[in-house]
Amino acid sequence: MRYLIRRILFYIVTLWAAVTLNFAIPRAMPGSPVESVLARFKGQISPHAVAAFTKLFGLGSGGIVSQYWAYLSDLLHGNLGISFSYYPSSTLSVILTSLPWTAVLIGVSTVISFVIGTVLGILAGWRRKFWLDMMLPVTTFLGSIPFFWFGLLAAFLLAYRLHAFPLSGAVDSTTLIAFNGTFLASAAYHAILPAGTIVVSSIGGWMLGMRNMMVTTQAEDYVLMAEAKGLSPRRIMMSYAARNAILPSLATFAMSLGFVVSGAILVEIVFSYPGLGYVLFQAVTNDDFPLMQGVFLMITLAVLAANFLADLAYVALDPRTRATN
Repeated sequence: MRYLIRRILFYIVTLWAAVTLNFAIPRAMPGSPVESVLARFKGQISPHAVAAFTKLFGLGSGGIVSQYWAYLSDLLHGNLGISFSYYPSSTLSVILTSLPWTAVLIGVSTVISFVIGTVLGILAGWRRKFWLDMMLPVTTFLGSIPFFWFGLLAAFLLAYRLHAFPLSGAVDSTTLIAFNGTFLASAAYHAILPAGTIVVSSIGGWMLGMRNMMVTTQAEDYVLMAEAKGLSPRRIMMSYAARNAILPSLATFAMSLGFVVSGAILVEIVFSYPGLGYVLFQAVTNDDFPLMQGVFLMITLAVLAANFLADLAYVALDPRTRATN
């Protein structure tokens, strides 16, 4: 219990530091959001509008401290500002619109690649010189290819040349967004290519890491003791070797789930997929500071939440952690 309390306090302090940096970094950058907006209108804007934009972005008078407290107050009330690249939509509405697309596409792809890669790694590490162990060079090669290069190749061959999958978008242009069979079928069909790109590129890393940990774990005393007791090889593999070998992978998996919010940005750009990664790209391109701040905040919250869940998993899987509490 003390372990979890310490971790909760750590995450609270980390969240405060991240929020503070999220407030400070855009203000430390050259220029300001107001100047970016004025540049688009080439000076054809009244002084009253300039004052309104200044107040809108929280850059009014009162000093940096008062702006900081106003920023924290807005966050507590769910006010992330107005996105001027998606004007007049609020930053929160833009994020909430894009988040489900990324959460489903990248989240499901990450979970699938982790599960498949971990299971293959367990089998390859437990039964060395098996045919799965011989696949490691191939999976490692596929994992070394960047997402966007693999996505470009897949889009060119499977979408552009063979017309087997859509080249871009998340649904057909004639399909209404509604929770029905037509929408779900169209969304799944459009997600196959970008999701497959992520899964194929990621499996090798999970498999290699798990395989190496399984090889190391087989020499541990508790595995040798289980073999001496005459337990079945399957039970030793899953309950003793794999249960301990998977612990390092959980931390990496938690980080991967946390960064689901940002999405595989380049994959979403390649396939013009309307997820949060693509929105972040648009925000950076258009100097949309409120939207950038909002997306970075969501990434921070997701990473902290995922790591906290990983801590809970550690407590559940590793008796040594519970013993130190």
